[in-house]
Amino acid sequence: MVAQQLEEINARMAAAARRTGRTLDDVTLVAVSKGQPREAIMAAYDSGQRVFGENRAAELAAKAPDLPSDIAWHFIGSLQTRQAKVARPHTHLLHSLDRPRLVNSWSAAEPPPALVQVNVAAEPQKHGAAPGETAALLELARERGVRCVGLMCIPPLVTNAEDNRKWFSALRELRDGLRGDFPDLIELSMGMTDDYEVAIEEGATLIRVGRAIFGAPGTGRN
Repeated sequence: MVAQQLEEINARMAAAARRTGRTLDDVTLVAVSKGQPREAIMAAYDSGQRVFGENRAAELAAKAPDLPSDIAWHFIGSLQTRQAKVARPHTHLLHSLDRPRLVNSWSAAEPPPALVQVNVAAEPQKHGAAPGETAALLELARERGVRCVGLMCIPPLVTNAEDNRKWFSALRELRDGLRGDFPDLIELSMGMTDDYEVAIEEGATLIRVGRAIFGAPGTGRN
C-alpha cells in the first residue's frame, strides 16, 4: 500500500516538474510521518523514502533513535521555543522558523539550517512572518548564526488546488526578491497532499505529503 502510494506520488511529481522544464531530482518529497507507527515509516523507508517530516518535538525525539540513522528528519510544525532544544538534535531542516524568539531558541553551536515560514495569505489563525517582515527575520537569523536556506508557507484550505497557485507564486517571488541580500535562499517548501502538483509547477523544491502516503492518522492537512 505505502509502496504503491509512493510510486504514484513520485510519478505525479515527475510529471508536474516536467511541465515547467524541471525533473524529479529538483523536488524533494517530505513524507509526513506524524502519528505514524514505526512499521508504516519502515514500509516507506524500504520503498526508498529517506526524508520524513514530524511536527511535534517529543514525537520526533522518541522516534528518531529507533529508526535508521540515514533518515533525514525535517521538523515541519509550529515549534514552541522551549521545545527547540528537544527537536534540534534530531532535525536536519527546520521548516517553521517564524518569529524572533524562535530564532534565539534555535541558535546554538552549529544549529541545523532552517526555512522561514511566511504567512503569505495573512491569515490571522496561521503562524508565519508577514511577507514584509521576512527580510528582518532573515537578518536576525544570520546575526544569530542560523543559516536560512529558503521559505515555507501553508496556504489557505481550498477545495480547488488551483486557488492556491497565487500563494505559491507569491512565495516564489518573495524568495527571488530576497536572494540578492540572502543568496542561500534556494528552497521553497510548499504543497501538500491536495495541491503539491500546483506547488511544483510554481517552483516548489520541497513538498510535504502525509495523507496520500500513509492515510490520515489524525487531524492535519498534509
